[in-house]
Parts: sequence; C-alpha cells; structure tokens
Amino acid sequence: MSASTPPAPTSAPAPALPEGAYAEVIGDPIAQSKSPEIHAHWLAADAGLAARYERTRVGRDGLADYLAQRRGDPAWLGCNVTMPIKLEAIRLADEATDRAVAAGAANLLLPREGRVIAGNSDVGAVMLLLARLHEAGRPMARLHLYGTGGAARAVLVAAAALGHGGIVIHARNLQKAVQLAVQFGLAYQPVPLDTPPEGDGVINATPLGMVGRECLNCDVSRLGEEGWVFDMVSAPVETDLLKAAKARGLGIVDGIDMLVEQAAASYELFFGRAPDRRDDAALLARLRA
Repeated sequence: MSASTPPAPTSAPAPALPEGAYAEVIGDPIAQSKSPEIHAHWLAADAGLAARYERTRVGRDGLADYLAQRRGDPAWLGCNVTMPIKLEAIRLADEATDRAVAAGAANLLLPREGRVIAGNSDVGAVMLLLARLHEAGRPMARLHLYGTGGAARAVLVAAAALGHGGIVIHARNLQKAVQLAVQFGLAYQPVPLDTPPEGDGVINATPLGMVGRECLNCDVSRLGEEGWVFDMVSAPVETDLLKAAKARGLGIVDGIDMLVEQAAASYELFFGRAPDRRDDAALLARLRA
C-alpha cells in the first residue's frame, strides 16, 4: 500500500467497550485543540462504536491528580497529550513504549491492565509524512529541523528509522542541540535558530509561528527548487513559514496533516480498530477552513 493511500475500513466486529467509554485530549491551553473534531468525524462514521472523545484542561501541576482520577474510571480509554505536558506524561506513566522513550516525550497515555502506558504516535505520523514526500520525489539529503523539544525528538526518531541522518538542528539552546546531534549521530553541527536553511527541506517542530508567536526563521530562499517545508503548527493552518514556501512553489506539509495522521494511530489504540478514512478529504477541508 502506498504511504499516501488511507487504509480501508476494517470489517471486523466492533470491539467490546465499557459503558460510557471515552477518550480525550489533555493540555493547557486546550480549547484550540482540533483533536475532538477529528475523532468525532471518524466515530460518526463507525456505527459499531459507542464511544466519545472529549477535551480536558490539564496543566503540569494537575497531571498527577488527573491520572489518579482516571486510573479508577473503567470508562476511560486513554488520552492524547499536548503542550505543555508531554515530558511530564512520560515521567508519570508506569511504563513507556520504545518510541516514547526514544523521543523522550509522550503524546498518548493508555490504560492497560491497571497500568498507564505512555506512547508516542507522533513518530509514526512523521515517518508516514516524510515517506509521502519521498514518494513525491522530494529530496532528503540535507534537512533542517527547528527545535529541540519533544516534537523535534519525535522527528529525529522517525528520521533515524527512515535512514535520514543529514539533519541540521536549528535552536536557541545550542548546547541542547549539540547533545541531540551527538545522541542521534547527525552529520551536521547545529546552528542558531535564525540561520537560513540551505538544502532540501525544513521541519518546524517548535510553536514559533502559531497564533501569538512570531516566526523567527521564515527565510526559505536558499532551499532547492524541489525543496519542501513541513510545519507542525496547526493554528494558523497557513503559517508565515508555509506562506514563504508556497510563494516559491515548494512542497508543503502542514500541521493539519500531522494532526490527522497521529490521530489515526491514536484512534486505533483507544477504540480497538482503525478509523474509516474514506471521507478524509472532507475532514481535511473542514479543518483547514
């Protein structure tokens, strides 16, 4: 199956879920999250699943209490985790998957046999989106990664799995960037965040460029003609960085693409089967409106 082809819906019987079953997304702030809309779209298409997906505001100080409450709730199927608690989530979980450990952050918490497991579906989403760029003929020899946090680590784990080691990290904290470069065996030395990228592609794994935060490096003039930009920011959908890439005719992957792919993996873990993605075009159009 092509990396760009959504999977067909499963014909297997619906899994048995507890009464009142629900999953959710947590973080602070949380009102802006598009995850409930994504999951509601797929749940509406799956008549066999009696479940819901919600949002709950949880900050760093409240995560331990939140988990203590959810552990005793048999209807809780787990949660997605967003800023600023991805690092705390992996620390407070009982166990963590290999990808969550490698990324040093969790965007998933799942109840399993009385324990809470930290997972990371960001890694798989990045792998899929990079594979799509590769299938489309976009070059991958020299990539530029903005950031050193949990999202950036997920990119590095995904890139390593795909064999892409030619990555330049752009960061405000160069000491942390150097540590990551050494840990992941990168071919290039990190550079300051505002250094213009030269090469094939840019991945923004920082919150810079989102609503209320300035883009500190939107210069894509030195990327190649077949270059591309992947911006994980989803609000606004078209960031200043993506506008600069669009003006040059470069390939584009936006934060909505990232949200939907990590959500698809999360959905299967929460509800026991893959979502019906045959109407994803309508979902994507609505999320970008």
